[in-house]
Amino acid sequence: MAEIIRAPELRYTSENQMPIAEMLVQFPGLRPEDPPATLKVVGWGNLAQEIQDKYRQGDRVIIEGRLSMNTIERPEGFKEKRAELTAQRIHPVAADTPLDVSPIAPTTSSTANQSYPPDLNQPTPAVKSSVSKFSAKPEPVAEPDFDDIPF
Repeated sequence: MAEIIRAPELRYTSENQMPIAEMLVQFPGLRPEDPPATLKVVGWGNLAQEIQDKYRQGDRVIIEGRLSMNTIERPEGFKEKRAELTAQRIHPVAADTPLDVSPIAPTTSSTANQSYPPDLNQPTPAVKSSVSKFSAKPEPVAEPDFDDIPF
């Protein structure tokens, strides 16, 4: 989940065959004291057109895609690596949705009195399960024989 900090820009491949949308997004660091990170996001084809038409600077989005590292030759004579996300799907998020990274605490009434993170020294509450008369019985799992592995 990220916030768009530079509006999407649409361009085309050299033969004007395929649209490409590029935008810059920002997301919070892993810990509250970490600075926010920025990432270039690229969308191709129909997704590029959708990004250009639907999203603006300040929008919050969830982006699914493939992360890659690009090496760029700098005029100063060194190479720089930059991360880039090639989007496969993008989903809008409500503007009031926080981008914080706080741990997810249990919210259901059955777990409201439990602490987070759970105390591993305490017994785990029993979970009721209903088994259908049509469900298959699980197959037994064969234990590995470690004597056959040469070290």
